[in-house]
Amino acid sequence: MVNQDRNIRREILPNGLTVITEEMQHIRSVSIGIWIKTGSRDEDPTWNGISHFVEHMVFKGTEHRSAEQIAREVDSIGGNMDAFTAKECVCFNVKILDEHIPIAMDILSDLVLNPVFNANDISRERGVILEEIKMDEDNPDYLVHEIFTQNFWKDHPLGKPILGTKETVRNFERDPVLNFYRQRFIPGNLIVCAAGHLKHEEFVAAVAKHFGHMEPASNGFHSSEPQIVSRIVTRNKKSLEQVQICIGVPAHPIAHSRRHASYILNTILGGGMSSRLFQNIRERQGLAYAIYSDLNPYRDTGCMSVYAGTGWMS
Repeated sequence: MVNQDRNIRREILPNGLTVITEEMQHIRSVSIGIWIKTGSRDEDPTWNGISHFVEHMVFKGTEHRSAEQIAREVDSIGGNMDAFTAKECVCFNVKILDEHIPIAMDILSDLVLNPVFNANDISRERGVILEEIKMDEDNPDYLVHEIFTQNFWKDHPLGKPILGTKETVRNFERDPVLNFYRQRFIPGNLIVCAAGHLKHEEFVAAVAKHFGHMEPASNGFHSSEPQIVSRIVTRNKKSLEQVQICIGVPAHPIAHSRRHASYILNTILGGGMSSRLFQNIRERQGLAYAIYSDLNPYRDTGCMSVYAGTGWMS
């Protein structure tokens, strides 16, 4: 029988970087994540999307590895590496067997600490991101949520798209990208987490080996609390076969004392196949194929929304 007691430990290095581990001795794998404590909501409107752009660029090569070498080294140990950008964080992560922690940490730290931001790579990646924006705009499910978010927190960075816009992405050159990286990738803005078959002391030592030389600096980039705007917004796309609907209300911030009630409400309302929305709207009345609720809590605000895709005459 697996011991249910969790062994979660937290330690802060002298330069301000936070290390968090959870030892799980009943498995053989380890998941490691390096988290940047600012995301798209902490960007200047002129540079909307630059967090996501930097996330892409670190994979294009470092001072020690090319993009191909990064991919080959991870594949050679059977690892799974990924990254994502959110409203309030950027994360680089890898999942490996416990015996490969040293090489995984070497690769991950190299990505975060030593990207070269080659001008030619930046130029090519702008085109990649612009295509990603087009792809999302062609996805009505994604698009309706983006329109909703931009208007729910209208004129606030939290409402801006994580990918940026076509106008802002075209302005990304090496100097502003490098300046943004140097401002945000600092010890006080970093959390290195690991969960799996590991020893806390050994992992902290590995983190200190790679990150201990960084000069102390703190996170000071948090934007102000957004104001929620009530409105009805429509957009007509005649090529679509359905009407995409998104309705939302304010919800508790992520650390609110009543946050657990929000999660329970979301599950009951539209969090799965047994939810009231799914059972009533889809199963009993057959009015929609896709119907669900979604909860998005942030550090100082939150939103609960309901989405449905249905025919105009349903």
